[in-house]
Amino acid sequence: MAEVARGELSAQELLSHEMGMHTEQLGGRSRQAFFDIDLEEPHHGFSLPNAFDVDYNKRAEIDAAELSPNAVNLRIRQLMKDGYGTIVIKNPGAKHSIAVGILNRLNLIIEGSLGYFGLGLIDGPNVRISGRVGWSCAENMMSGTILIEKNAGSQFGAALRGGDLVCKGDVGSRTGIDMKGGSIIVGGDTGAFTGFMMQRGRMVICGNAGKNLGDSMYDGTIYIGGEPQSLGVDAVWAEMTELDRQWLTRKLRMYDIAPKGGIDAFRKIVAGKQLWNYDNLEPTEKKLVL
Repeated sequence: MAEVARGELSAQELLSHEMGMHTEQLGGRSRQAFFDIDLEEPHHGFSLPNAFDVDYNKRAEIDAAELSPNAVNLRIRQLMKDGYGTIVIKNPGAKHSIAVGILNRLNLIIEGSLGYFGLGLIDGPNVRISGRVGWSCAENMMSGTILIEKNAGSQFGAALRGGDLVCKGDVGSRTGIDMKGGSIIVGGDTGAFTGFMMQRGRMVICGNAGKNLGDSMYDGTIYIGGEPQSLGVDAVWAEMTELDRQWLTRKLRMYDIAPKGGIDAFRKIVAGKQLWNYDNLEPTEKKLVL
């Protein structure tokens, strides 16, 4: 924070500065380009300016058995730099933090299981995993697709922002916590507090859910084919529409997932939006909230 003479501030302004609530001049700051908008080449539009030009037909393999997670990630980056658009990781050994931070178009095939924090912060790749994944898979995923053939741990798709995240098996608790967009599809059951503080996006649960499904969700939609142990605060049942059924049919067909009861078994959960209402708060409470 810029230094400010204390004598120049009123008591209220001084308090706001001490609490960190101050304005900061942005004039004269440098501007950084985060996206390269090339309208002449649609497949490159809105891509990161340092993205590699890869060829999906160019294929390479990584044997991760004797490599550290950092070495695997550096090898993926080097192969993309060399133009490889299809990369197969063999013997991942449930190592943690594998294939994180990939901001590129890529076909990534993982033959085995991942540990914690796999595929976090990705933007663009299409991933297929033949095994399981640990906690916090695909945290802060921006775009692309991830298909997991077996089960997933807790906090699956935390803070997801875009793309399709699919697990054909069961997942743990707090799936899609703080979800901000995209789609999460679970072929089996999910644990407690799934969809906690969900803000946007769509979640599909073909099986059952643990307690407090959709707790404190602000917006977004949850479809469930089985039974939740309970709904969370401000999560309410809503009417299924024909558009909902069409979207579910198309999306589940894409990933070859067939719920036991069919599309007609799904029910819909949305936010009651009662948590948005601050009118009943006392003035002093409003100041703390706002």
